[in-house]
Amino acid sequence: MNRPQYVIAPSILSANFAKLGEEVANVIASGADWIHFDVMDNHYVPNLTIGPLVCEAIRPCTTAPIDVHLMVKPVDRIIPDFVKGGANIITFHPEASHHIDRSLSLIREGGCQAGLVFNPATPLDHMDYVMDKLDVILLMSVNPGFGGQKFIPGTLAKAKQARAKLDAYEQQTGRRIRLEIDGGVNVGNIAEIARAGVDAFVAGSAVYGAGKDSDAHRYDSIIAALRQQLKDI
Repeated sequence: MNRPQYVIAPSILSANFAKLGEEVANVIASGADWIHFDVMDNHYVPNLTIGPLVCEAIRPCTTAPIDVHLMVKPVDRIIPDFVKGGANIITFHPEASHHIDRSLSLIREGGCQAGLVFNPATPLDHMDYVMDKLDVILLMSVNPGFGGQKFIPGTLAKAKQARAKLDAYEQQTGRRIRLEIDGGVNVGNIAEIARAGVDAFVAGSAVYGAGKDSDAHRYDSIIAALRQQLKDI
C-alpha cells in the first residue's frame, strides 16, 4: 500500500505571536505543508490560546491548509466560526463532543476536512463507527495544554494500532485517512514515528525554536532536516 507524501505541519503555538502573519508566511516559504492551529479554552485543557478571529486574520497570509485542533468543550458551537474563519481541517477530541457523528458532520458540511484527536490515555474505539466521516486521525504524543513537552514513547504502539485500523478501512473502501501526530516531534524521532505509520507531523518548538536564532526568521534548515529523516522510510 503506497504511502502519501509526508506532511510537515508547524504549530504556531510556538511562533512569535507579535509577528504571526510573518511567521506563518515564512514557515510555508521554508517548505512546510500545513499550518497547525492549536485552540485551547482553559476548560478542556489548562491553557488559553487563540480563536477564530486569529484564524481569519492569518488566512490571507498563506494559501496553505490551516489545520485547526480544537481543545475546547463543547465543540459544536465554535466549529462554524472556524469554518467561516478559513480553516481547511478541523479536529476535536471525542470527550469534548456530546455526539461525535454530529460534530464531524458539522465540520464536513462546512466544506472542511474532519478528524478526531486522541489523548495518550484515550482509546481508539471512538473512531470505529464514524470512519466514513473521518479525513484525519490526530494522536497526541504529549498530554495537551502546553507546547515544548517530551514525546511519550508509548504513542508509537498506538500509532501502529491506528494505522492498522486505517489501512483495513482503506482496503475495504479505497478511501485513505491521514494519521497525524502532535507533541515532541523532532529530527531525532520523526523517522521512528513515520515507521509506526504516521504520515503527518506537527512540530512546534522543533521548528519555530530552531528559527529564532536566524535574522531572517526562516526555517529552511530545520524543515529540510525533518524531511531528510523521512527520505528513506
